[in-house]
Amino acid sequence: MEKKNNILKKPVFVCLLSLFCCMLWGSAFPAVKKGFHLFNIPSDDIGAQILFAGIRFAIAGIMVIIISSLLSKKFLYPKKKSIGKVFVISLFQTVIQYFFYYIGLARTSGVKASVIIGTSVFITLILSAVVFKLENLTAKKIIGCIIGFIGVMIINMKGFSYDFSFSLTGEGFILISTVASAFSSIMMKKFSKDDNPMMLSGWQFFIGGIILAVTGFLIGGRISFGVVSSVILLLYLAFVSAAAYTLWSLLLKHNPVSEISVYGFTKQIFGVLLSAIFLGEIAEAISINSLISLILVCIGIFVVNYRKDK
Repeated sequence: MEKKNNILKKPVFVCLLSLFCCMLWGSAFPAVKKGFHLFNIPSDDIGAQILFAGIRFAIAGIMVIIISSLLSKKFLYPKKKSIGKVFVISLFQTVIQYFFYYIGLARTSGVKASVIIGTSVFITLILSAVVFKLENLTAKKIIGCIIGFIGVMIINMKGFSYDFSFSLTGEGFILISTVASAFSSIMMKKFSKDDNPMMLSGWQFFIGGIILAVTGFLIGGRISFGVVSSVILLLYLAFVSAAAYTLWSLLLKHNPVSEISVYGFTKQIFGVLLSAIFLGEIAEAISINSLISLILVCIGIFVVNYRKDK
């Protein structure tokens, strides 16, 4: 176990695994939009959107529970002292975050949602350092986050303009979702000290997914599995959640929150680039804005993670 822990602390593995997680999350931006289309879910059908999210995360939870149990060679389930922790993480990570995320995403552009979600790095850093006292809030962390966020802003700009319009059920819901995500990262960091992060991840997804699915169904949501591609997409989205969040949780367990969360800026780059590619807008994916954004985000990550003793 110690050898595994050391690997999860090595900068090169931290970088590669963090980028892999963010690439998966970035691919979810266009995939969710595509999912709404394949399942014929209109932007004003809140029930169907929440039901769709619930099914996705319940499947993700089952995936993680099965895989983690096979790796541990025993069935993993939350013991009595861990049940409360699972529900707390599930509340922030799955129920609150994605209840507001799915509704908000259907009412704003992917570009604006991407920028708002980029603020999660700042929120996570402030919560970790100021509220929960898990680490120090240093100048280089703040500077690195600012540089990274500027990169996120640039990749979402068209020319030298930006749409700052704001609505409660659109951009407002995405912001609420982002704050919930930040709380989830902190809770996972705290709770994984005494509990298996894969167990926490799997069960919080499963419980949260069931809560979302039931909620969506009760408020009138219905979806139909009409074509094979819709099922494949749903399974892919479940895999994205299962793989990315579980790996992210393991990295948080063994590293400072700020050094992992700063990689979150690349989610927005992956999201914008993959959205552009899958929509056939290749020119946008290879624009000067994309290049500048990538450079700034890389600088921001380096600044936050640089230590003289390395």
